Amino acid sequence: MNGVKVGADCTLRPSDEVAYYMTTAEEGKQAFSVLYEDANITVVDKESGVNSEAVFAALSERGETYFIHRLDRNTQGLMVFGHTMSANEALLSCFKTHNVQKIYHALVFGTPPKVHSVEHAFLEKDARASHVRVNTRGRGVPIETEYEVLERRGETTLLKVTLHTGKTHQIRAHLAFLGLPVVGDEKYGDSARNKAFGAARQRLLAKQLTLTCPALGLTERTFLSPKEL
Repeated sequence: MNGVKVGADCTLRPSDEVAYYMTTAEEGKQAFSVLYEDANITVVDKESGVNSEAVFAALSERGETYFIHRLDRNTQGLMVFGHTMSANEALLSCFKTHNVQKIYHALVFGTPPKVHSVEHAFLEKDARASHVRVNTRGRGVPIETEYEVLERRGETTLLKVTLHTGKTHQIRAHLAFLGLPVVGDEKYGDSARNKAFGAARQRLLAKQLTLTCPALGLTERTFLSPKEL
């Protein structure tokens, strides 16, 4: 910033000049790939480390685009965008009426006590700190997170996670609350274990997206990310 290297927490002021330097590997990395596209929607597979806003900006350069939902910067996987106002309204309605099923894969530290479970809790959001807290004492909004063990890998476990409520940081915070922090998650996870594991980014993948949106001619249309954790 202004020709001086700075850390992550600094305040920008009007007229400050910011430069970001990429390695050769970063320069060659693709931010996202398009899995499906028609006149109404585009489904993309976002890379980890890429802001959802950057994907939206890139698609907007190609034509009219509407933001429907977001993924955390370090969460990789599927996102859908609308291309017309009517498609935007239809997709938002489908998300609001729970006609969208989102399934994630998460690599976590620890071993769940059950092979399959549907967990209920409450989530409190601190918008200023960009942080949430999970509790079972009724504070905040109710959340429901379903998980299924896919593979045990020694000190880690690969989970299939189905969101029945989609709240901010729900998967990461809820799994951490259950004693199953996502590998590489520095906000809700275990920093010491992340460092020992060599995980700089969270191992969370938006693996599957199923849309039921008759207005767009989509009846239980399922999209899958080819990525694996």
